Amino acid sequence: MKIKEIVSALERFAPLPLQDGFDNAGLQIGLTDAEATGALLCLDVTEAVLDEAIALGFNLVIAHHPLIFKGYKSITGRDYVERCILKAIKNDLVIYAAHTNLDNAPGGVNFKIAEKIGLKNVRVLEAKENALVKLVTFVPSAQAEEVRKALFSAGCGCIGNYDSCSYNQEGEGTFRAQEGTHPFCGKTGELHTEKEVRIETVLPAYRKAGAVKALVAAHPYEEPAFDIYPLQNTWSQAGAGVIGELEAPETESEFLKRIKKIFEVECLRHNKLTGREIQTVALCGGAGAFLMPLAIRNRADVFITGEIKYHDYFGHESDILLAEIGHYESEQYTKEIFYTIIRDLFPNFAVQLTKVNTNPIKYM
Repeated sequence: MKIKEIVSALERFAPLPLQDGFDNAGLQIGLTDAEATGALLCLDVTEAVLDEAIALGFNLVIAHHPLIFKGYKSITGRDYVERCILKAIKNDLVIYAAHTNLDNAPGGVNFKIAEKIGLKNVRVLEAKENALVKLVTFVPSAQAEEVRKALFSAGCGCIGNYDSCSYNQEGEGTFRAQEGTHPFCGKTGELHTEKEVRIETVLPAYRKAGAVKALVAAHPYEEPAFDIYPLQNTWSQAGAGVIGELEAPETESEFLKRIKKIFEVECLRHNKLTGREIQTVALCGGAGAFLMPLAIRNRADVFITGEIKYHDYFGHESDILLAEIGHYESEQYTKEIFYTIIRDLFPNFAVQLTKVNTNPIKYM
């Protein structure tokens, strides 16, 4: 099995276009045409992690945090990133990262955190904007169902928890085939009228090329007509953070103690306890404090994230319970997502979670 097969599986789950503009997710180092000998899964790429992969005989390291964020003018080993780059190249290691694309993906990092906490009715907190387009095409009535199925198979027609969504309107299309054409219906040089169905469906913008390819392949016309419109609708299936509910309410103290245990937090920071019951939980792994106002607007009882700045704690005691559990601690179970994706598709492939704790923050 080639490394690119594993990369393709990861990118089907967390497409790279879902990453935020500042990010550098994707292939970091190496050639994906190489045969895969095994995959080591980690949160951060460090020299110790690479040494572990080498010792195991694995040539693929899959991380949540990208090793390379900035451009380099020279690689001399002056910091741990450059040393990792040199070590990876010297030992023919491939390094791949799924970062904010995995944060924003349906079933991604924040859904895994919600699963660990035991939340129900989990939905995206900040839905992706300007990520959808509408595709419109015109098909002879007899072939409309075949074209619809092709579009749905290419990722069109998903709205919330519904799939195969489309709008269909019957009408008539006209065309005149010119010399050198091979019309599906009608005769060359004659104006032809055909009963057609106007099919409208929505799709993520990053799936546009695949949808057009599927449309052209399934459409009976030599020159199928189609339009693609940008939409301002939010995409509720993808985005930052999640919100959900506990099966039963808990006291603040009970809830925080349980979170501390689940995420093995050595130092959990929170604002003042007010005696509120905790049932609606908003969360974002990593540096998610930017979602705090949205958590408050959605009437969450608590907001959990990896990092909160000192001044962000002020003035919210009556609004919401804030719980800061650490960047590494909040995202540590991301490795399990990688594991499930790979093991489900390639059950006999060697894949292992790193034994290295890459958290750079220590507590006394």
